[in-house]
Formats: sequence, C-alpha cells, structure tokens
Amino acid sequence: MLIKTFVLGPIDNNTFVVISEKSKKSCVIDPSFGAFQKIKSFLEDKSYTLDKILLTHSHLDHIADVKLLKDAFSSLVYIHKLDAKTLQKPEPSSFFSAKVDGVKPDFLFEDREKIKIDDIQIEVIHTPGHTPGGSCFYIEKEKTLFSGDTLFKGSFGRVDFSYSNPKDMIKSLKGLSKLPKDTKVYPGHGSQTTIGNESWMENVEKFI
Repeated sequence: MLIKTFVLGPIDNNTFVVISEKSKKSCVIDPSFGAFQKIKSFLEDKSYTLDKILLTHSHLDHIADVKLLKDAFSSLVYIHKLDAKTLQKPEPSSFFSAKVDGVKPDFLFEDREKIKIDDIQIEVIHTPGHTPGGSCFYIEKEKTLFSGDTLFKGSFGRVDFSYSNPKDMIKSLKGLSKLPKDTKVYPGHGSQTTIGNESWMENVEKFI
C-alpha cells in the first residue's frame, strides 16, 4: 500500500490517495479545493486508476472536487448516510467563496462496513460529533487510520455547529483510543500522529 498526501485549499486540508501496489488501483479520501488537477496529474504520471472516492464527512473543504474527479474517472463515491444530503446539496459557508457542486453518492456506508481497493481492506468507523455522519477509515493490516475532522494531532474537530454533538464526539474519540497504540493517524488537517500519542482521548470528557 502506498499513500500520497496533498495539502490543499485555503485551510490546508489533507487529501489522500491510497494505492494498491498490486493492481495500481487507488482511492481518494476527501478531495479538497484544487485536488482535481493535482490528483489527475499524479494518477496519469504513475499510471494509476481511480476506483473510489471516500468521504469522511460532507463539509465543503472535504468534498470540493468530488464531482470533477467522479466525472473524469467514473469513480464511485462513498459517504455515510447521515451526511449524504449535504453532499448532494452542499451548504454555503462563510469560510469559502468558491461554489461547490453537489454529487449524488453511489454508496451509503454504515459503521464497520468494509470497502476494498483490490488487496486493501478499509473498515468504516462511524465517528459522529463533528457532523452526524462523520467517519474514519481504518486499515487494520497497515495499522493506519484516516481520521477526517474527528481526530487531529493533539486536538479534535469542532463541535459547536448546530448539527454537532459533543457527547457523540466524546464517545467517538474514546472508541478510537482503543485502537492499537502504534496505529498511524492521517488527519484531515495538520500533521500525522499515532493513537498512542493521543492518550488524552481516554479522558476526553475533560476537554469538551
């Protein structure tokens, strides 16, 4: 398995491409503003194919270039059912001036569902709190977690939106704290970390 990271957009989103070395099939996680051209060039240069687009949640900075990629590569779009509505009809945000086109997802996943990219098995972990359908993607074999806006290095996603739920976030983070300590964490913003380095999650109720 290979992972390519692109830092994109006005608030430095991490967009990830996960590649199966066996088949050269790939998936994109959370394509932010400007992801299309970067990813298109990368895939074509390496002769990779784009099989799926996986979304941790439906905020604009995580879905901005989904439609461009889907249209160009005929990729399948996956999101949790509770965030599907705002993927199809993105809600305007004062943070971003660019218009984001909505997309109808191909698959609505649920907690613990498995998604395969050839020999790579990705497990969905539903982690509501930041948004109702917020989710992480866990690759147990590689001890790797893509945490979206649920978990950052030393912090967690905002829970002050009208649709956010602090109690759900506490439960979600406590759940992530039970993963193996050497699990590598690739967050939606900021630098990588490990589950072991984020031991504060075990007592997260003190911080929310």
